[in-house]
Amino acid sequence: MRAVKLTHYVKGPSELHPTTEPTPLPSPNQYLIRIHAAGTNFFDLLQIQGKYQHQPPLPHYTGAEFAGVILATPTQSGGTGSKVVSSNDGTINAQTAHKFKVGDRVFGQGMGAYATHILAPESSLFPIPEGWSFEDAAGLYVTMPTAYGGLIVRGQLQANEWCLIHAGAGGVGLSAVMIAKAVGATVIATAGNERKRQICLDYGADYVIDYRDKNWPQKVIEITSKNRTGNGKAGVDVVYDPVGMIDPSIKCITWNGRLVVIGFAGGNIEKLALNRVLLKNISIVGLHWGRYAVMENETLHSTWKGIFEMINKGQIRGITYTDKKYVGLDSLPAALIALGGRDTWGKVAITIPEDEEERGSRSKL
Repeated sequence: MRAVKLTHYVKGPSELHPTTEPTPLPSPNQYLIRIHAAGTNFFDLLQIQGKYQHQPPLPHYTGAEFAGVILATPTQSGGTGSKVVSSNDGTINAQTAHKFKVGDRVFGQGMGAYATHILAPESSLFPIPEGWSFEDAAGLYVTMPTAYGGLIVRGQLQANEWCLIHAGAGGVGLSAVMIAKAVGATVIATAGNERKRQICLDYGADYVIDYRDKNWPQKVIEITSKNRTGNGKAGVDVVYDPVGMIDPSIKCITWNGRLVVIGFAGGNIEKLALNRVLLKNISIVGLHWGRYAVMENETLHSTWKGIFEMINKGQIRGITYTDKKYVGLDSLPAALIALGGRDTWGKVAITIPEDEEERGSRSKL
């Protein structure tokens, strides 16, 4: 197979180069998958430099999100005499009870997504929604449940409430915009340039604001004052923040509002004057989605159930960045550099074509 293997930490994506590695063999408890697209994430940039909070031991294959096709099912199913179900001979053992079969299109998470092949357990795989491309599906596993967990599980967003979504044109931002609209909320999204603000509107945001304007909290107050119905409260009910803008957001949140801390993409971990939390009767909650598998596994199932219901209703669609395409593992450095430079919107996906191995051979000539 071809893959990006990290043998030492690097200064940046430009130092990443795919190499030819042994193709994984069918595993007793994992599926063998041919990857057709891989999703990029900000934490990849930290991980390759050794700066992420969760660092796998070196050496390791990089990348965390993928979409592809099942090549082989696990070689054991709990019974005796189980056989590999492979795409080569189509053998099917009647004793197997696997959720997926050879040829199924799946998306999931696992270390080593920047590769042509990967092994993954059933627990980390989902079927690709009907009509979705590999590229769109490769961006589902991390961003969508983060947005759903932040808005629905932690933020308790309800129909007819107002929601402020920071970095609305990013992967978790656009996911949050669609989820908020799906539950019937009114959405104000922030973004730093005209192109990204238009993207937010294209995905359903009702209003957009330039967060570079120092008076943006006042603009939120003005919008809500003119357009809120019912109790007439100015401000938003829920703030969804993956950037680190909780402190100024308190200025434009209403009584009993909820602020959800998703992350600190802006690079600043904030310190707050808690008297303002008291005076507005507001709640500040955090979301560490990666820990739910350990601390609250049942929430994973209810979250994905809610996400697929929204997908099936047409309320959620792919958020793949389309202004530029990244094809082949050799394009990974450029994709990560663009992602880190905030030059993209939505989810940047790497297409891994059928001839990827041949591309690698030609590059050596």
